[in-house]
Amino acid sequence: MNSTDSAASAARTAQDSTVFRTLARVGYVVLGILHLLIGGIAISIATGGGGEADQGGAMQQIQRSPAGVVLLWIIVLGLVALAIWQIAEAVLDRDPDAKKKWGHRIKFLGTAAAYVAIAGTALVYALGGQSQSSDSSQSFSARLLAAPAGVALLVLVGLIVVAVGGAFVVRGITRAFTKHLELPTGAARKGIISFGVVGYIAKGIAVGVAGILFVVAALTHDPETAGGLDAALRALAGLPFGVIILWTVGAGLVLYGLFCFARARYARM
Repeated sequence: MNSTDSAASAARTAQDSTVFRTLARVGYVVLGILHLLIGGIAISIATGGGGEADQGGAMQQIQRSPAGVVLLWIIVLGLVALAIWQIAEAVLDRDPDAKKKWGHRIKFLGTAAAYVAIAGTALVYALGGQSQSSDSSQSFSARLLAAPAGVALLVLVGLIVVAVGGAFVVRGITRAFTKHLELPTGAARKGIISFGVVGYIAKGIAVGVAGILFVVAALTHDPETAGGLDAALRALAGLPFGVIILWTVGAGLVLYGLFCFARARYARM
């Protein structure tokens, strides 16, 4: 058996495991909780409150709650399982169109990397540490700007993040996410789709603004401009009618969180 066959066999074994499938669904629940918290913090910022509207801020709230450490470990397990599930999907993709197949694989692997990154943040908090995505983004930007062709590289990173945000928006508008769900009928179906549409668009806007900040950081040679999701949401607050925009995006992230709960139940797995 060659390495490709071995990888496919391992991927099938993972997807056939009821325990593993359950853990992956827990991962979607975890994502829902995180987006509820991030959306709530964004709304708080819009109304004059504080907090970090990113994964670090959400993890900090969880860490301070009763049984927070236990929940953080559950978050780590759920997201790692979900990441492995995405990798298995990439390995087992059988689209006859080679371009589409590799496009799917890049998407699955990129999603897996994002889940692993969030799981890493949860692990830091579970072990009693602290982490701020704004500091990480700024230090990453500073290192990249110091490298040869650093400005071009950071612009490229920003454009990729903008493209990811745009993909979320398109996914919401076209309702492409429904292809991966086994939805119920009636009002429940309409409600889940509505939450998904608004949630994907809101998340896409937030991610897209974060990408724009990377580009601005590159063009101004100021790594402090790049601050991750929290900085992106605060940038929205600085726009004309920014409070209304930020409140709307925060509410959309809350709806995305609710959609993730439905996704945990109805995702095709």
